[in-house]
Amino acid sequence: MVRTALRARAAKAVRKPAPKPEPEPDRRKAGRDTTARNRSEPRAERSEPGKSRSFFGRRTPGRTTEREPARETGALALPFRVLAMLVAFTAMVAFAVVLARLTLEPSPASTELIHNNLHPGASLRAYLDQPELRDAVKQIGGNLLLGVPFGVLLPVVFPKTRGILRVLALTAVVMFLVELVQGALITGRSFDIDDVILNTAGALVGYLLLGRRLGRAVHPRKRLRA
Repeated sequence: MVRTALRARAAKAVRKPAPKPEPEPDRRKAGRDTTARNRSEPRAERSEPGKSRSFFGRRTPGRTTEREPARETGALALPFRVLAMLVAFTAMVAFAVVLARLTLEPSPASTELIHNNLHPGASLRAYLDQPELRDAVKQIGGNLLLGVPFGVLLPVVFPKTRGILRVLALTAVVMFLVELVQGALITGRSFDIDDVILNTAGALVGYLLLGRRLGRAVHPRKRLRA
């Protein structure tokens, strides 16, 4: 009996209390905390250069969001643009030859009839006062037609002259120099400021009718795509 009692006491002393089970974490609460934390954190992925997201949200390295240059609508293809420039250059050379023959050839028979005109509008009134309308149309229309090739060909041959003010300014300077040479060096020719005005007006007509469209088609300006 005594041995049995001692063994029972020793067994009780050796036995340890079983640990209490830990409470299981609340999965719903943990999920809510994670969602709130993700919403509060700023998205740094958008500011990373050289990376973008695909349709499924994956990063695609190497793709940038830079704007690509786009050409104007109605621009010609490169071979046609080169061909148009060659044709325009050839036409400009031919026009220069014709202009030199019309304005820089001496006219000895007109020496006693010519006089220099520095007053704008004086020659125009003289043309309109002529008895025959045909002579007025010939003088005014001829000077207008002489300026039309400037307005058509300059925007194609020289891209930097695109713009109505540049075309008009260049035409006025060229024709002013031609008139100066006529009045100072050519026999039977005179300087007339009205001729410069009419030539510049002809360039304006040519630019508005055809030169502006040709210039945009041959030399399109680059624009950035959004």
